[in-house]
Amino acid sequence: MAADLEEKTNRYGELLAAALEEATIAPPEGTPMANAAADCYEMAASYLDDGNHFQEHDDLVNALASFSYGHAWLDAGARVGLFDVPREGHLFTVD
Repeated sequence: MAADLEEKTNRYGELLAAALEEATIAPPEGTPMANAAADCYEMAASYLDDGNHFQEHDDLVNALASFSYGHAWLDAGARVGLFDVPREGHLFTVD
């Protein structure tokens, strides 16, 4: 079971890192929606940092939770139009 948790944690961390690289803020700069997108992006990036910290300290449960929460911020933002994201592939559930 520990190996499964480690593999899943690694996979989710990589997924969040890749999603952060692909997501770009969609609304025009300076608009309230662009500010909301920036906040969501910052939350996702912070959860990636938190997850990496937990992972470095062998706290895989909290690392996995952090990576999952971070990706949820991006995925939800993509679904409501805050981010331009790839519509193909496995990074986002926009379609």
